Amino acid sequence: MAWLILFIAGLFETGWAIGLKYTDGFTRLVPTVWTIIALVISLMMLSWAAKELPIGTAYAVWVGIGAFGAAILGILLFGEPATPGRLFFLTLMLVSIAGLKLTSPSLPTPAGSTPSINFSVPPEPNKIPET
Repeated sequence: MAWLILFIAGLFETGWAIGLKYTDGFTRLVPTVWTIIALVISLMMLSWAAKELPIGTAYAVWVGIGAFGAAILGILLFGEPATPGRLFFLTLMLVSIAGLKLTSPSLPTPAGSTPSINFSVPPEPNKIPET
């Protein structure tokens, strides 16, 4: 489940990265609002996935999906060059993302528990939570 959440987070990262182009320097309200929403969702989903995946792997895959998506959409939407060199390195990016997925274990969960997403605020440092 963490990998699916991470993949979707990467898609939202692509969305907010492309959204930046449409905000016109945050001067257009509707694209700005959508870009901020995509950014928040992307970061929240990354943090959820990182509960079960090593943070280095989760972050690298998240950035990779976002960068790959932004580059492809830049080509498709904004007419950015699709040179053989760019396409080659974008392909390497996909291979890298897949390689990290295939070689990275999930973090172990305590026996008898299932991973979950917790929306509660963590206790303040050095304070014992009340029961």
